[in-house]
Amino acid sequence: MSDHLIAYFSAEIGISANLPTYSGGLGVLAGDHIKSSSDLGINMIAISLLYKEGYFKQIINQEGKQKEVYPKFVPKPLLTQLDHIFSINLNGKRIFIKPSVYNHVSISGNVIPIYFLDTDIPENDNHSRGITLRLYSGDNKHRILQEAILGLGGMKLLDVLGKQNISKYHMNEGHCSFLVLDLLKKYKADVEKVRSKCHFTTHTPVSAGHDQFEFELVKEILGDLVSKELSLPSMKDNKFHMTELGLHFSGSVNGVSKLHGDVAQKQFPWKDIGYVTNGVHHYTWVSNSFAILFNKFFPEWQSKPEKLLGIDEVDSKSLWNAHFDAKTDLLHYANSQLSKALDPNILTIGFARRAATYKRAQLIFRDAEKLIKLGEGKIQLIFAGKAHPNDKEGKELIYEIIKNAKKFDDRIKIIYLENYNMWLGKLITAGVDVWLNTPLRPNEASGTSGMKSALNGVLNLSILDGWWEEGCVDKVNGWSIGESNLTDDETDANSLYNVLEKEVIPVFYGDRSKWISMMKNAIKTGVNFTSQRMVQDYLNKYYT
Repeated sequence: MSDHLIAYFSAEIGISANLPTYSGGLGVLAGDHIKSSSDLGINMIAISLLYKEGYFKQIINQEGKQKEVYPKFVPKPLLTQLDHIFSINLNGKRIFIKPSVYNHVSISGNVIPIYFLDTDIPENDNHSRGITLRLYSGDNKHRILQEAILGLGGMKLLDVLGKQNISKYHMNEGHCSFLVLDLLKKYKADVEKVRSKCHFTTHTPVSAGHDQFEFELVKEILGDLVSKELSLPSMKDNKFHMTELGLHFSGSVNGVSKLHGDVAQKQFPWKDIGYVTNGVHHYTWVSNSFAILFNKFFPEWQSKPEKLLGIDEVDSKSLWNAHFDAKTDLLHYANSQLSKALDPNILTIGFARRAATYKRAQLIFRDAEKLIKLGEGKIQLIFAGKAHPNDKEGKELIYEIIKNAKKFDDRIKIIYLENYNMWLGKLITAGVDVWLNTPLRPNEASGTSGMKSALNGVLNLSILDGWWEEGCVDKVNGWSIGESNLTDDETDANSLYNVLEKEVIPVFYGDRSKWISMMKNAIKTGVNFTSQRMVQDYLNKYYT
C-alpha cells in the first residue's frame, strides 16, 4: 500500500478527549478509522477543521436544563502549527488558512498526520476568523463557508504539502463534498477520472444529516466553481444537496452497516451503494482492568484482536473481577458527581449517546409503574449525552429524563452525567452491566457504542438496528428488543420490559455462570466489530 496515499476527509475527528474537535459518533469513528489505518501501516493523510471552541461543554443545571459554554481550546502542545499560510477565495474575498498537525503514532510505529485547518488567525477579518471556531454551529451561510474550508481548503493544503500521489479521496458525509469541485477543475471536467479518485461514506439515514443549501447562496460564496450544469440528480427545488454532490462524483459509496446500506440505497436509488459495517479501535476502548487481563492472557491482542477469540480460556473469577473493577471506577465517578450512592452490586444499565429524539432515550420510562414493579431495588440507570444547541426537542428529552429521575424518588436510582465525551464514553461503555439501545428502527446507522461495550464484556440490550442486526445472537451474547419488521413505542417498550423481567434480571442475580458465559460471547462478537476489520474491508473493497 505504500505507493497509494489515502486522503481522509471528515468534518470532525475525535482522536483524544484532550482534542475537542468532535461532537460524537462520526468524529470518534473517524479517529478509530485513522488509528486502525495506522496500525495496519496504511499510507493515509487526514484533514478536518480546528474548532478552538469545540462543539460545546455541556452543563446541566439544577432544573435539568442543558446549558452550553464554549471555553477556548489551546492547541499547543498537542498540535504543531505549520509554517504554511495559504488562502482560498470565498464570498468575494481571500480567506487565509493556517494548518496545524497532530501526528498519530500507532503501536507499530506507523505515523498518520491529521491536519486541522484554522481560520482564527490575525491575517483574517473578525468574521472570517470565526468560521472554524465551533463545530456544527451558525446559519447556512456559515455552514457553507465551513464546508468550503474543509473541502476546497483541504485540497489546497494537499497541493501546498506537495501531495500529488493520492489514489483515493475518502469523503465522510456531504460536509466534504466541495472537494470534488477542485478535482473537476484539476481534471478538466473529466467526470469519470474524478469518480475513479473518490469514495464516499454516508453515515446517517436521517434526512437532517444531509445538508442542503439554496443554490443562489452556494453560488454567492463559491462563484464560478458551481453551476447548475453539474447535472446533479436532484438539483430540484433550487437546492444544492451536499450528499448528492459527493455521491454523484464518487466511483464507490458505502453505508456503515448492512441494514444502513439497504436504507441508503432506498434513499438514493440512482446510486449503487454497498456497505462496510463500522468497527471500534479495540485497545482505545477497552477499560484499564480489561487491558491488564488481556495483556496477561493474550499478549499480542493489541496488534491481533482475533487473539481475544480465545476468551473462553480466561477463568470466570478473573473476568468478573476485571468487569467489577471497571464498574467500580464508573460508579465512583458517578457518585462523586451526583451523590446518588449507586451500588456496584445492583444491575447497572447504561444509555449514553447524542440526545436525538429518534434514539428514544425515554422509551424505558413509557410505563413507570411497570418499570418500578420489575426494577425496584434491582436496577439502576446511568444516562449521558448532549443535545445540539438548536435542538429544542433533544434538550427537552434530557429535561424529561432528569424529571423522571426525581419522580422515581430513588425507588430506581437514575442519574444523568453531564458533558459526555470520549473519556466519559469509555468509562460508561466499560463500566455498566448492560448497554441499552432503543432507536426507532431503521434510524440507527450503526451504533458503535454497543461495540465498545461488547469488547468489555458488557451485554447489549438493543433494538435490532444498525450493527446489532448483524451481531446479535439472542440470549447468547446479549438480547434483542422488539421485532425487526415492526417498530413503535408501545410494542418496543413492552418488549423491553418483558426481556428485563424474564431474562436480564433473573440471569444477573440468579445465574452468574450464564452471565459470564454471555460476557465471553460478547467479547468474541466484539472481535468481529473492530476498526481493524473495518479498515481491512475498506482496503479490500474500495481503496485499491
